[in-house]
Amino acid sequence: MNMYLHELRVYRKSTIIWTLAQMSLVVLFLAIFPSFASDAQAFKEMLEGFPEELRKAIGLSVDSIATVIGFYSYIFLYLKLCGAIQAMNLGTSLVSKETSEKTADFLLTKPVTRYQILSAKLLAAFTSLIVTNVFFIGTTIMMAIFVSEKEFNVTVLFLIAVSLFLMQLIFLSIGVIVSVVFPKIKSVISVSLGTVFGFFMVAMVSSAMDDTALRYITPFNYFNTSYIIENASYEGSFLLVGGLIIVAAISASFYIYHKRDVHTV
Repeated sequence: MNMYLHELRVYRKSTIIWTLAQMSLVVLFLAIFPSFASDAQAFKEMLEGFPEELRKAIGLSVDSIATVIGFYSYIFLYLKLCGAIQAMNLGTSLVSKETSEKTADFLLTKPVTRYQILSAKLLAAFTSLIVTNVFFIGTTIMMAIFVSEKEFNVTVLFLIAVSLFLMQLIFLSIGVIVSVVFPKIKSVISVSLGTVFGFFMVAMVSSAMDDTALRYITPFNYFNTSYIIENASYEGSFLLVGGLIIVAAISASFYIYHKRDVHTV
C-alpha cells in the first residue's frame, strides 16, 4: 500500500495536467459545434469536395458531421491521440524511471517481492487513467448536453468516450512491456511519442484504404466510432484482440521483471 500511495504522489502532477488538458480540449472543440451546426450545409458541400480517402483517414463523415455525436466522433480522433500519449508515457516510465534515477537496487532491497512492486506501480498508473477518464467523460456529456439543441443518444456518446480508456489500457500495457524489456530508456517521452505517432499513422493509412488487416495492428482503430454510432456497441473481435494484447503484455512484463538482473549503482 505504501508503494501504491507513493506512486500516486509521483503521478499526481502529470495526472492533473493530462486531465485538465483533455477536459480543455473537449470544451474547446465542442464549444465550436453550435456555430458549426448553424452553417452545416455549406460545410457539408465543402467536405464533399475532399477526396474520399482523405475523409476516411481523418474520420470525417459528411452524413453525420452536423450532429453532436457525428461532430464528436470526428474530434475524438485527436482526443485519442492525446490519451494514447498519456498512457504510453505512463507505461514506458513505469520501470525505466527506477533505472534512470538509479533507485532500482534500493527499491529491491525492501522486504517486498518484485510482483508486489510491479503490481503497485501498475495499479497507480491504472488509477491515474481512471481519474483522467472520469473527468473527461463527465465533461464530454455535460458539454454535449449544453451545446446540442437536439436530442442525442447519450449511450452512444458514452460508449465513444469510454473507448478512450479502453484504448489507453492497451497503450499502457505496451508501454509497460517496453519499459521492462528496455529498462535503460534515456528519454521516455521520445519513445512514447515515436510509438504513438507510428500507430497513429498506420491508423490513418488503414482508414483511408479500408484495410481490415491493418486495423488489427493499431489500437487507434480498435474502436470504430462509425460502428459504435450505428450499433451502440463495440466490435467483439477487436475487443478480444485488445484484451489479449493487454493480458499478454502484462503477463510477459511480470515474468521478465521477475527474472531479469538488476545492476547496482
